[in-house]
Amino acid sequence: MKIITLKNPTSKGGHYSPAVLSHGMLYISGQLAIDPNTGKIAEGGVKEHMKVSLANVDTILQEAGLNRNDIVQCRIYIPDVSFWNSVDEVYREYFGEHKPARIVVPCNALHHGSLVEIEAVAEAEN
Repeated sequence: MKIITLKNPTSKGGHYSPAVLSHGMLYISGQLAIDPNTGKIAEGGVKEHMKVSLANVDTILQEAGLNRNDIVQCRIYIPDVSFWNSVDEVYREYFGEHKPARIVVPCNALHHGSLVEIEAVAEAEN
């Protein structure tokens, strides 16, 4: 098992790793819409939150030597099912032709007031 860490982590709170590489798979912890430059929640609505969360996923992938086309599954948590179409629009733009398995989970409020939290699994070896 290899722990993937970030050079400039914005979160100093929870007892977890940004990602763990194990048996050829990279497991990315939930990424909120936290701006890595400020450590604050993104401004704007769900589309902006989605873009920041996906950018945070990209940062972790890059640290592990991977890219978004290596992602095999995403779980996206949103506090209201009414955000589904907006989330899907940004997700489609982010992935283009690549279509990982996905689930969108309406849930209660997310930490720090984020409107999106994304966790992902990527294939590191094929």
